[in-house]
Amino acid sequence: MCASVVPAHAQIVFAPCGDSNDFACGHLTVPLDPSGGTPGTITLALRRHRAPVGEAKSAIIALAGGPGQPALPFAEQFAEVLGPIADTRDLIAFDERGIGLSQPLSCHAFERPDLYRSFGSLIEACGSQLGSSRVFYTTADTVADIEAIRVAGGYEKLVLYGTSNGTKVAEQYAQDYPEHVEALILDSVLTPTGPEPLERATFEAIPRVLRQICAARACAHVTPDPVADLAKVVHGMQRGPLRARVIEGDGKRHAVSVSPNDLLALLLAGDFSPLLRAEFVTTVRSAADGDVAPLARLLADLQHGEGEGEREDFDNPLYFATNCEEEQFPWSRAASPGQRLAHALAAARALPANAFAPFGPNDAIALSDIPACAYWPYTTPAPAVDHAPLPDVPTLILSGADDLRTPTAGAREVAAQIPGSHLLVVPYAGHSVLSDEPTPCAREALQAMFAPAGGVGASPIKSCAPAPAPPALRPVAPAPVRLGMVAPSGGYRGLPGRTLHAVALTLQDFIRQLTLRLGTGSAAEAPALSIGGLRAGSGQVAGGALHLDGYSYVPGVSLSGTLRSESAELQIGGAAAAHGTLRLGGRATLVGTLGGRHVRLNLNGPEASAAIVEADAQQSSNRAGGSSAVRADLRRLAGLLGRIFKP
Repeated sequence: MCASVVPAHAQIVFAPCGDSNDFACGHLTVPLDPSGGTPGTITLALRRHRAPVGEAKSAIIALAGGPGQPALPFAEQFAEVLGPIADTRDLIAFDERGIGLSQPLSCHAFERPDLYRSFGSLIEACGSQLGSSRVFYTTADTVADIEAIRVAGGYEKLVLYGTSNGTKVAEQYAQDYPEHVEALILDSVLTPTGPEPLERATFEAIPRVLRQICAARACAHVTPDPVADLAKVVHGMQRGPLRARVIEGDGKRHAVSVSPNDLLALLLAGDFSPLLRAEFVTTVRSAADGDVAPLARLLADLQHGEGEGEREDFDNPLYFATNCEEEQFPWSRAASPGQRLAHALAAARALPANAFAPFGPNDAIALSDIPACAYWPYTTPAPAVDHAPLPDVPTLILSGADDLRTPTAGAREVAAQIPGSHLLVVPYAGHSVLSDEPTPCAREALQAMFAPAGGVGASPIKSCAPAPAPPALRPVAPAPVRLGMVAPSGGYRGLPGRTLHAVALTLQDFIRQLTLRLGTGSAAEAPALSIGGLRAGSGQVAGGALHLDGYSYVPGVSLSGTLRSESAELQIGGAAAAHGTLRLGGRATLVGTLGGRHVRLNLNGPEASAAIVEADAQQSSNRAGGSSAVRADLRRLAGLLGRIFKP
């Protein structure tokens, strides 16, 4: 059933945007309460890219994720992804109500979290500070805003392009206004009734995704079974968190604990990073064998970035105002917070014993919105579940095969509800397929769907062709715990040969850690990137060079010195190593002496994990944002590493 919509108070007036030649900026005032029962208005901020030919009768509405993620910063990216589809349609991006430039929600509680004894009490205070209007920030309210935009813009039809939570908004618009939908593009799909509070689909997908990473013997040198490794590590945490010491970029050590919830955070962060997914498999294997240090360092890297994939302008009050109000939690809204938590835990424990395996019900509760929303100050009944059918319109559904946030099971469920829809599962892709897929498969499918011949949806959508896994998704062998585990480098024997191979492993480790760090927001504003060694020491990238200070990956072997594209000098030390000096030779080699023996290390051999650096560091620097000077420095660094360690 369509919600009754009060007409917008003004038409959309567009003017040139100061920071874009391709988009015009505009605003539309809409009712706070689309039903008209409560007074008040909200002004939405929009950007419009006009169809270059003629007067468009339809528009593409591009919807970001979240809830809580603004869409306007992605306007240029939306236009790039859609390409020719926007030649005959206007493209409109807008910050949904309560986000970004559309009167963002804010509360004092999130500005001063130190004033609250728990996160639950912070959420309760935030809800109270938002006041009674907090109930007008649900998906249904955003759907009413989209219809107001359509009417004010004079469009007959809309193409709804949504990513993640944006797919839920698109689906509900299609349910409420099927006659105005030209097509749906759903990337990383939430079902119309999602998210499910206990995220069971995510837990069900974890073993499948781990085994996909190890398909085609990709983990033959790492582990026979990554799922068994994870189960062993989680089981070991029943006695308490794992503990290790992590070395910071300044060389100082600090204690880190790793809990099941930390493992889940790493798994979900891997949705945005193939390298992180590969590192997870390797470091969990190390932890299963008793070496927790690599896993603890990976967690510390994630925490440096404060949550891979999230932007600083993400609106947390809006996130909870939406999800707490509309998720179907297993409790009565009239119950106390303690009673709500008890009801949720009872519901989780009532599920089959393997519902979350190898994790447990408590881990599922901790991952969910339940601990926060149990404290939300409800004033209205839970919304009724919308069982309206999805319309029979041309629909392209994209799912990353490695996506844990919105697993493929949800995409299949939605595809089954839309006759004739096209479901494309993209290998090696995580969350948000069109913005981060490793192949052009999804973009080609998108263009095929809107090919002129035969009308929208008439052209066949091809499945993605088989392809080898990208280099970043290939796990490396676990870190050695002693030099005796390192085989001598080819052509050498004894301690000098083992030390030479350890040097190569250490440089490769530094590069992997650097690439991971470049993918976090913390790297974007730093004048230099400093990284702690796995066993000791630190390394830094500054002034277009790599500086190592006792950096150690293999116990008892340390590297100190500087590498530039035109020169390098490394001092090899440590209690277990053959000591010596290596310098940059011709054709990507390091030459010198170790333990009195002349040695030569070829940096472009099959062991060189730096093969992934230039492309991955470039992609990471683009995601990192920051000032143009910082981005330029990161691009130079990517080029430097690509020249030194050219595959």
